Amino acid sequence: MESLEARVVELEVKAAFQEDLLETLNEIVTRQEQQIDLLQKQLKALYQQMQSQGQSGASDGNPRHEIPPHY
Repeated sequence: MESLEARVVELEVKAAFQEDLLETLNEIVTRQEQQIDLLQKQLKALYQQMQSQGQSGASDGNPRHEIPPHY
């Protein structure tokens, strides 16, 4: 009978560890999702900035036509 009780206790311990691991992984995935959303917003803003610079004629996108800041 002790063997059965020990097996049940072992299963309960494993289940508790798995629950903790799932909670940790869920937190990590949530944090990564927030980071991805932020990066997408930043990329979109950068893309829009580049588009507006291209339309305003500030630069044709060729670095040879840009004057370095030290001149």
